[in-house]
Amino acid sequence: MDQNTIDTITKRGVEEIIIESEFINLLKENKPLRLKMGFDPSSSDIHLGHAVGLKKLRQLQDIGHKCILIIGDWTARIGDPTGVSATRKMLTQEEVESNAKTYLEQFFKIVDIDQTEVVYQSEWYGDFKLENVIELTSKFTVAQFLAREDFNNRYKQGKPIAITEFLYPLLQAYDSVAINSDVEFGGTDQKFNLLVGRELQSMNGMKPQQCLMVPLLVGTDGINKMSKSLNNYIGITDKPEDIYGKVMSIPDSLIINYLEVLSNFNNNEIEEMKKAMSLGNENPMIFKKELAKDIVTQFYTIQDAIDSELNFKMVVQGNEIPENLENHNLNEMINSKLSNILVKTSMAKSNSEAKRLINQGAIELNGVKLTEDAEMNSLKDGDIFKIGKQKFFQVSQNA
Repeated sequence: MDQNTIDTITKRGVEEIIIESEFINLLKENKPLRLKMGFDPSSSDIHLGHAVGLKKLRQLQDIGHKCILIIGDWTARIGDPTGVSATRKMLTQEEVESNAKTYLEQFFKIVDIDQTEVVYQSEWYGDFKLENVIELTSKFTVAQFLAREDFNNRYKQGKPIAITEFLYPLLQAYDSVAINSDVEFGGTDQKFNLLVGRELQSMNGMKPQQCLMVPLLVGTDGINKMSKSLNNYIGITDKPEDIYGKVMSIPDSLIINYLEVLSNFNNNEIEEMKKAMSLGNENPMIFKKELAKDIVTQFYTIQDAIDSELNFKMVVQGNEIPENLENHNLNEMINSKLSNILVKTSMAKSNSEAKRLINQGAIELNGVKLTEDAEMNSLKDGDIFKIGKQKFFQVSQNA
């Protein structure tokens, strides 16, 4: 394996590798590695923040390594306590199965299905007995877990920590034992859990896994980690024009970071863009458009990317109303709340997202901004709603 390939795998889009020298030696051996990627189907949507790690996984698949995807049908019921300030709601088995199905369809938009083995935690935890739980929990102390920042903060603030939340890192760690993983992937916020996996493998006489951590992607607001709950995310199943528009909305300060961790441009091309931006020779929007087209093309086609760029120029930059608007039935909207209309027309994914858009002043009817208490009893055929900068739909009597 040449040095350029090693550098691309270990440097670009990577925050930390434990232990990097050992990981590089494993790569040089050219033997197929078992790459562990765990997923808790607590949510069904994959966004670009998740794609950072999945793209790194795909790089390793492309040189012959195998992904072992673990569907956390047990840990999802607990909910990952990482980075949260309160105990998560437990999911039902039906919710877990539904989310897992949708997730897999999206997962394989990035990861090679032929180089992936899908397993469920229930394959080993289904036979777990109380004695197994006691043995597993005896290997670590409460003090070790309270050293973890999020647990420590909640403990100091007097906020409850469920015993099941202490179990979560242990169950994730035991997954590494169950599948005999060589490398585990995760964000930097997963470092504690990944290291527990290394330690538990060693306790079981196994060679400890390498831990490859990718950076947490900052969302479109330019401040917080990309998150569906913060509405600063770009979903990989969003419409092409929406992906393009959302990428164009990121602050200029994020362009290089997004190019490095999400784009398919090579290192030399990115260096040229970085140099041009630092010298002020080019408008950053030029590179942002190239980035947006590249990302759309990864999940759709090059023609979709071109059409999305044209749509952006016309609707956002030209402030025009696009042709071929979606039509939604007038009778289904009359006397409805504005937030309900946005959800019914799929312009918002939830009532909370709809209310957030309304409060941000992002909803217009025939060019007039709307508030939550706007009367919807005078809607008529041909009225046009605008949501944000580039979403539109038309009210129709015959839709």
